[in-house]
Amino acid sequence: MAALYNRILLKLSGESLAGANQSGINPRILQQYATEIKTTVQSGVQVGIVIGGGNIFRGLSANASQMDRVSADQMGMLATVINSIALADALRRVGLVTHVMTTLQMDDFAEYFTKSKALNCFSKGEVVIFGAGTGNPYFTTDTAAVLKAVEVDADIILKGTRVDGVFDADPEKNASAKMFTNLSYMDVVSKGLKVMDSTAITLAMDNRLPILVFNFNVQGNLQKVVNGENIGTIVGGD
Repeated sequence: MAALYNRILLKLSGESLAGANQSGINPRILQQYATEIKTTVQSGVQVGIVIGGGNIFRGLSANASQMDRVSADQMGMLATVINSIALADALRRVGLVTHVMTTLQMDDFAEYFTKSKALNCFSKGEVVIFGAGTGNPYFTTDTAAVLKAVEVDADIILKGTRVDGVFDADPEKNASAKMFTNLSYMDVVSKGLKVMDSTAITLAMDNRLPILVFNFNVQGNLQKVVNGENIGTIVGGD
């Protein structure tokens, strides 16, 4: 089956890398993610990735409550770089050429991001992981994901989670929670749904960039999504 999308931006949470441990990086999860992404790359889809840093440090966490917000957010940015390097290593071990790019200069750890460099990597079937968020405090990795998706002309953001889509309540706590299959950008804002923060949703809306939320922990789901199968919740799609 031919893929529906040419270029995707995969958004993952840092917490997802921890698995059941809730913090740190689980090697089994890294291997699982790398295998899923490899299948999608081999199908001809160009893949960019943004991953959060919440498994290591989150600027808005209780641990950061007594810190200066800028300092806390800078630590969060560095946490995303650690996760990006870990995921890049896992992807290379399954045979994918992978680049970590950041909007901050850290030449010993990552390449400096430019659109032309990223597009050249995509054209060769190479994976690009965008680390360090937007490079600025007060912005989440959700906003960074939308920004990078817009910058590199991605067709869609695929937000991988541990639940099947967007629900009207937490499905892990409420067995009667109902899943949405389609939502407008304004639905997300007005209903207070936890898809992405309001800055990210507004940026996606302004650029008519669809967001699809799906369960990345189910084997094969990523490829099913890029093939256009009816999985997850689409936000802003036609």
